[in-house]
Amino acid sequence: MNIINFTPLPAFLGGALIGLAVVLFFVFNGRLIGISGIASNFLTSKSNRFDNFLFIVGLIIGPILYKFFTSQEINILISNSFFLLSVAGLLVGVGTRIGGGCTSGHGISGIGRFSIRSIIATITFMIVGILTVLVKSLV
Repeated sequence: MNIINFTPLPAFLGGALIGLAVVLFFVFNGRLIGISGIASNFLTSKSNRFDNFLFIVGLIIGPILYKFFTSQEINILISNSFFLLSVAGLLVGVGTRIGGGCTSGHGISGIGRFSIRSIIATITFMIVGILTVLVKSLV
């Protein structure tokens, strides 16, 4: 494990900012934050479409603004084919529908509400993620 880049203060501030965003989104919209739910509602629902659009645009613009205001590099390397990425995206979409939400919805909003379903879902996400990394490192 590489913990050279462990930065507790920025991590704490980032977590606090995410928590504040969840609270503000709930106070002003009466809804919980979950990326898959917001994306789904943007594509299928007539209500709150503009709010959902602004949220999605913020997800895209956030890293761009970060790159603009800091000197830190953001290097992303996609090494798989477009076909595999498309299939993986579809499987994630189906999984979030079956699971009633995604990692952000369950892990941030659900755990904050002490939802047993969200706590179990988040534990499952973490275990599967750890096992995936272990299997990948063995191959």
